[in-house]
Amino acid sequence: MDVKLAIAQSLSGATGLPAEELAGYIETPPDPSMGDYAFPCFRLAKALKKAPPAIAAELAGRLALPPGIERAEAAGGYLNFFADKADLAGKIISRALAEGDAYGGADIGRGGNVCIDFSSINIAKPFSIAHLPTTAIGHALSRIYRALGYRVIGINHLGDWGTQFGKMIVAYKLWGENKPVEESTVRELVRLYVRFHEEAEKDGSLNDEARKWFRKIEQGDPEAIGLWQRFKDLTLKEVGEVYKLLGITFESYAGESFYEDKMQAVIDELDDKGLLVVDNGAKIVDLSEWNMPPFLIVKTDGATLYATRDLAAACYRKKTYDFVKSLYVVAYQQNLHFRQLFKVLELMGRDWAKDCEHVNFGMVSMEEGTLSTRHGNVVYLEDVLNASIEKTLEIIKEKSPDLENREEAARAVGVGAIVWGVLYNGRIKDTSFSWAKVLNFDGETGPYAQYTHARCCSVLRKAGAYDKEGVDYSLIREESAAALVRAVAQLPDAVKSAAEKNEPYLVARCVIDICSAFNKFYYECRILEDDPKLRAARLVLTDAARQSIKNGLYLLGLEAPERM
Repeated sequence: MDVKLAIAQSLSGATGLPAEELAGYIETPPDPSMGDYAFPCFRLAKALKKAPPAIAAELAGRLALPPGIERAEAAGGYLNFFADKADLAGKIISRALAEGDAYGGADIGRGGNVCIDFSSINIAKPFSIAHLPTTAIGHALSRIYRALGYRVIGINHLGDWGTQFGKMIVAYKLWGENKPVEESTVRELVRLYVRFHEEAEKDGSLNDEARKWFRKIEQGDPEAIGLWQRFKDLTLKEVGEVYKLLGITFESYAGESFYEDKMQAVIDELDDKGLLVVDNGAKIVDLSEWNMPPFLIVKTDGATLYATRDLAAACYRKKTYDFVKSLYVVAYQQNLHFRQLFKVLELMGRDWAKDCEHVNFGMVSMEEGTLSTRHGNVVYLEDVLNASIEKTLEIIKEKSPDLENREEAARAVGVGAIVWGVLYNGRIKDTSFSWAKVLNFDGETGPYAQYTHARCCSVLRKAGAYDKEGVDYSLIREESAAALVRAVAQLPDAVKSAAEKNEPYLVARCVIDICSAFNKFYYECRILEDDPKLRAARLVLTDAARQSIKNGLYLLGLEAPERM
């Protein structure tokens, strides 16, 4: 914020170090008694060749304080800054209200392109609860990067190629009862897929037949291609309804099949650069020097793999979008694959390989076992979202029977509860799916944050018009009010940190901090005071909290209902 920059400029004048660099080190102390801002002087120890406590003591004695900072005190290796509370409150609240829906964002991206590969569903397979983490995390990161000024290209890298489509065709022709694909559902296709695996365990010739049909797809056979395309159209139509519920759109649906005609150029380049090695009939890139298994490029039968397509996709994305970052939001089970992929790109001389990052996350399992399409052990994401919406509607009917647009509020809160459940913790944690846990609306949840936003809106509606100019910020003096100001001030830093670490939970935690601070302020301070000056001061603070909560929820992919 501008206060941090002002402090950094003062530190720059005293140390000769760049203000922009110093601003990035300034922290907010966990205890308000330690000041409003703190600078860790160990950051200067190497440059100034002094111990951090000595640096802090020296700076405290001679630093020219910027306007709005009352004093600076040395505390061990830290230099703590104490702001004029009225001045600080005025700057933070004014900024939040002036920037409106843009508050929390910045322009640090300056139009740089960021590719985010997420969700990446499989054709003719269920959009299951297992896809929720990649979908929710990728969507949140897309909004976070956009808020920071980047141009985001959201990519749904469809799983639309491979032998499984030969299996689907065989199953459909044997047991599809001559029903047109268009009159089927993805769930019916999944049942056929499960049946194929059950029957193939008894009759191995079915796998041979499946491979024949996939070869027909590769060779452009009209019947095979026609069925494959119809499976794809049906799947995209159905999952489109789920994406609509989640408020998600993509800039690209280029899946694995898109790169079929782009792989040979990559294979040839690997060969020309001496990176391709023939091993027992297969073509690999040897990565033993980097303590990794070989990266398989072409199988012994001449077939390519998703690894080959990933190389082609990475090169295509760089050429097409000239990204400054390319993120792959994929479960941690693929950690080795992405280490190999990025190393091969590096060996190919692609200096932009360093800009590719695997944003991994924990796996989702059912309480009774791992999710598996092959064995029919699936929880559909659409069912989870609809169940949450139904439960929310029941709660609204019980607690707010007169609420208008109940169905709309139930949809926003029900969907938000599911998404929030994924984003509130660090992404690497494994989770066990449980209906009871997912549909629990108590505690630090999405519905709690949405309800707090609605409470802010209710207060502002009741207040009606008031004087927003000439607010006396010195009246924001109670500790609960000051704590709310500090919480609101944290949103821009939380958004920036979330992008730096690709961790949306940092925004979610910030939103909860603002909500907790507002609810404490709400109970301890009468907002609709008779005194017009005190009333105005508390109302602008309420409005800043409302705006901050709304913006944080949006960045996470949640709506912010005004009435609940």
